[in-house]
Amino acid sequence: MLKGVNQWCYPENTPLENIFEYSRQAGFDAVELNLNEEGGIGLTTETTKEQAEEIAALASKYQLQLRSLSTSLLWKTPLCSSDENIRKQGITVVEKMLELASYIGMDTILVVPGAVSEHVSYEECYNRSLESLKQVIPTAKKYNVKIGIENVWNKFLLSPLEMAAYIDEFESDYVGAYFDVGNVLQFGFPEQWIRILSKRILKVHVKDFSTKVGNITGFVPLLAGDVNWKAVIAALDEIGYEDTLTAELSPYALCPSTLADDTARHLDVILKKGR
Repeated sequence: MLKGVNQWCYPENTPLENIFEYSRQAGFDAVELNLNEEGGIGLTTETTKEQAEEIAALASKYQLQLRSLSTSLLWKTPLCSSDENIRKQGITVVEKMLELASYIGMDTILVVPGAVSEHVSYEECYNRSLESLKQVIPTAKKYNVKIGIENVWNKFLLSPLEMAAYIDEFESDYVGAYFDVGNVLQFGFPEQWIRILSKRILKVHVKDFSTKVGNITGFVPLLAGDVNWKAVIAALDEIGYEDTLTAELSPYALCPSTLADDTARHLDVILKKGR
């Protein structure tokens, strides 16, 4: 498995070259970039093919792989919205992600399908997000990039059996799971999710979580929480997962490169101790 780090692990305005430099020096194999709004750092909704290829070349200069793309934009334009125009905006975001991913050579994008709320029922979230994502499967095929559905704190897809069934409804090899280890710890056991989702898992996010805190502030650096990393790695080995373990953590306020150094060492421990 490869050690990866998400762009969000660095302060918001950190230039890409600094991100690549810090990540390479820390010993990471890959960096996960994010699609930002126009004017953001790195890939944005206005990025051209030529600009995307320049970013890929810059990563190559630092001997880093770019294997996946995430975004926060789908929280603003959810694929489950009751407003059809907002859903269309969300579909456009996903299609832009697929396009840019193909230019760079990434094989997977991360998609948050929606969120259940007082205004969007569970059934509405399920059906609308399913229909929205079905519309982008032809684009995924066109660019040969897969869509990874992430499990997040969105009151949706609350069990591994349901997540597996949701993914299977697409009947497409272009839709799978982007599994986040830390996100399920409050509600279950990540090693059990891994075995149930199995070959549906396209990519993996890693962060730790303190069950003693038990709320959204309970996310902590790797090794500081209650994830059973030995069991997680054993489960990933069982399903034959050999792709990236991408850290997604809050940046340090002081000396941003230190988080990269710490997290890379923690991943070394996880990968060694889990075998």
